[in-house]
Amino acid sequence: MGKILIVDDDRGMKELLQIMLEREGYDVDAVESGKAAIHQCRKKKYDLVLTDLKMPRVDGIDVLKGIKEISPDTVVILITAYASGDTALAAMREGAYDYLEKNFDIEDLKTMIQEALRKKGLGKQDDAFPAKSGDDALYFGNIVGKSREMFKVYSHVKKVADTPANVLILGESGTGKELVARAIHDNSSRGNRQFVAINCGGLPENLLESELFGYMKGSFTGAYSDKMGLFEVASGGTVFLDEIAELPPVLQVKLLRAVQEKSFRRIGGSEDITIDFRLISATHQNLQEKVKNGSFREDLYYRLNVIPIKIPPLRKRKEDIPILATYFIEKYSKEFGKEIKKISAYAMELLMEYEFPGNVRELENIIERSVALETSNIILPENLVISRDQQHESLFPPEPEIPEGGLDLNETLSSIETQIIKKALEKAKGSKTRAAEFLHVSLPSFLHRLKKLNIQ
Repeated sequence: MGKILIVDDDRGMKELLQIMLEREGYDVDAVESGKAAIHQCRKKKYDLVLTDLKMPRVDGIDVLKGIKEISPDTVVILITAYASGDTALAAMREGAYDYLEKNFDIEDLKTMIQEALRKKGLGKQDDAFPAKSGDDALYFGNIVGKSREMFKVYSHVKKVADTPANVLILGESGTGKELVARAIHDNSSRGNRQFVAINCGGLPENLLESELFGYMKGSFTGAYSDKMGLFEVASGGTVFLDEIAELPPVLQVKLLRAVQEKSFRRIGGSEDITIDFRLISATHQNLQEKVKNGSFREDLYYRLNVIPIKIPPLRKRKEDIPILATYFIEKYSKEFGKEIKKISAYAMELLMEYEFPGNVRELENIIERSVALETSNIILPENLVISRDQQHESLFPPEPEIPEGGLDLNETLSSIETQIIKKALEKAKGSKTRAAEFLHVSLPSFLHRLKKLNIQ
């Protein structure tokens, strides 16, 4: 499972973490000072050290440096109240694996530790957890992502997959809600049975009812024979109702009965049909607001929302953009018979600066178009078709026009340099260290430029 050392001068926090991790099956030791931690690491080799950043005399940075000298392979995770500050970033440069803020979620910590130990070839080996494949890209079924936010989703999927509880997946359009639903189904005991999906907003009410519940011969014009509904087709498996907020009120009543009683009647039928199914629903809308305004039944909402899983938008997990882009490049290069291997650095910079209102689906469409248009073996910026009316300001200003009378090159370059530096400072939220890192220059060089250009 892995040997873990906890370092925290707060005795209560130290004991809480030790108890929690021992229950997870880890071999755990705990000390209350940085000095004791370094001494302990000389006596015993640890796979992972979890240390507080702010401690008297020997702080978390000192612990990190000392441990890396003794055992370079030991993973170090810091707990800090300054996760966005220069100190935490300095810790990352010194070799810290990651850091958590003081008000961390226990599940986030468990997931981070599992990921760290898995990269060392340790930890819980679970086929349902994402597998690593090239460039640290992580795959969970057909879901791609290695961000902390997505690991939290993977953890939830693992926990709920083999329970009978109804799941409500929440997230903006294009975030991959159906992929998550399929992952839940595939990792459950129902995985070898039917997975039936339908978009509740994609059909008129009468057609939606017949698709869901079926009908009897002669029940309406055109009903020439009996027809099974999707609930019957999925018996023993999983029903996925996408955009559940669009379900008409009449069908909300019928769905509530099907969920409560596991039975329903076909249109025109007089006999109850009993079925065994797992229900997963999804929506990009606020169902609680719909309950408040009376457009969605409260009793149905609570039946559906037994276990909620929220999918983060792509703009909240930008570290997933490069591996998603690579995944889609490989997919569409193979589909279109091309030999495109990668995306240029500047094209990737444009993607990283874009907010993706359409989320992963929009990124996939952009890459698909780019692969189709590209004639070389690398995707270049000119073939990266991004919606101009939605594109946020790029890190770099547009190319300047040269007027008839010419221009002052030094003045123009200074103006462009000033714009870039101000944009980097804005992106770094005022941190000069981070701004220098964004621009790939040393901190002294960056400070010299600030002084030269009179940027405050």
